[in-house]
Amino acid sequence: MPDLPTPQDASEAALFSECWDAVLAYADLCTSGSTAAAQLGREAFAHGIREARAAETGQVRGARRPALLPRIPLLLTSVRTTAAAWEEGGQGHKLDPDLRLWLNSDKAARYTGPPLQRPLALRGLRDLQQADAELLWFTEVEALPPALVAGRLGLDPAGAAEELHQVRTLFRDRCHRNHLDTPMDARCRSYARLLDAVTRSSAAETPDDLSRHLATCVQCAEAAACLRLHGGSLPGALAGGVIGWGGLAYLERRRRAAEVRLGVGRPGSADKAAGEPRDGEQKARVARNGLLVAAVLVSVLALGVSLMPFGGAGDDLGAPGGVDRQPVADPAPPLPSAPSLPPATSKPADQTTRGTKQPGKPGASEDKNRHTQPQGTSSPTARTEPGESADPVCRVAYDLVNQWPDGFQATVTVTSAESLDSWRVAWSFRDGQRVGQIWDASVSQDGSRVTATAADYNKSVPAGGDLAFGFISSWRGKNSPPYDFELNGHACAKSS
Repeated sequence: MPDLPTPQDASEAALFSECWDAVLAYADLCTSGSTAAAQLGREAFAHGIREARAAETGQVRGARRPALLPRIPLLLTSVRTTAAAWEEGGQGHKLDPDLRLWLNSDKAARYTGPPLQRPLALRGLRDLQQADAELLWFTEVEALPPALVAGRLGLDPAGAAEELHQVRTLFRDRCHRNHLDTPMDARCRSYARLLDAVTRSSAAETPDDLSRHLATCVQCAEAAACLRLHGGSLPGALAGGVIGWGGLAYLERRRRAAEVRLGVGRPGSADKAAGEPRDGEQKARVARNGLLVAAVLVSVLALGVSLMPFGGAGDDLGAPGGVDRQPVADPAPPLPSAPSLPPATSKPADQTTRGTKQPGKPGASEDKNRHTQPQGTSSPTARTEPGESADPVCRVAYDLVNQWPDGFQATVTVTSAESLDSWRVAWSFRDGQRVGQIWDASVSQDGSRVTATAADYNKSVPAGGDLAFGFISSWRGKNSPPYDFELNGHACAKSS
């Protein structure tokens, strides 16, 4: 990787910091260790910057300059393409095993195949003006407040909510148009206009025949997620459609990191409680970040790249996340010198392309010892949970983060009354759900019984402290919440 030019001013340094932080978060998901994550991140960052520069200066094939993705999605796409180059070049052993399977599947081919067959969210985001696309990505995927994003893009923070509503509507219109332009069979074509109608309002009911079709047609299900602006499906549609593999895990990681950086509360608890992270949690996150910080710093010094300090919290738009499988709450390490990135485009007073404004699977890295056994047909006998009057050794909170026709994303947070040197959380499913990917733990499943085991970096839990992990699972027919949670063999009560 060649030396990169130094940043020209503080704003450019902050921009570099937020981009590098996002790249490293996704590279960490894609690789089997922190050293490989740092290497993949550096290579992808350099490649992405070269691509952006070539497009900006017209050094691309064809007479017209192609529409660019926003800066962070462009760099995340570079991580994926660099990982694909590793796989082809004999370095696939450095990648997450599930990513290698995905890269050699038809799913990966969609992102580089004919433009009209690429994911709808990717095409819709490309069709937006740069400032619109930036606002949409940073608020929906990076989970940052609209007012903060608007200020960085040169927009009026006071009108950020209304501006975001208009951009969402514009994105929906672009996706609807692209959906109608997509080659599809007669059955999908017959549902296209009905799908547009039922996704416009939260009060509209989905007909049974359309619901059954969405459960079996990936293309139409993706369209539904992009067109339905209510119900919380848009962030997942954007992350999955633009990034591809690991999109939902990246989304969760950035959400948790934004909560920590912005002082909302501990990761995973934004909707439950407000306040600053507790001291024990803060120290744990700092310690967990140490390994990857060291790896990045050593590799950067070895390359002889000049270093610069990380921007202050007031200037940093991107929240760090996903470092060593856990979001980071403290400032990032010194970073390589920043290249000149394509500037964020401020909105002109009169945008002719917008017209009249109308108001208003993924996955994270897993432990190499992970094993998943075939689904059994028997269901374990339900155990009685501890009474609320007793003092349970643990309490558990299960949160269904997102759900789609054949899968869902969930997080589990366990509060332990005693200090732990290691932990193992087990639970049972009622409806044949199968855990496919997990982060912040390794997983094994025997029939309906699932066991999540601590990773090396989060084994220790202080008395009264929390442990948390997330996973993606499949489901069919019914998706009842899990039951019979245990921590190290002791039954857990449900958190109130």
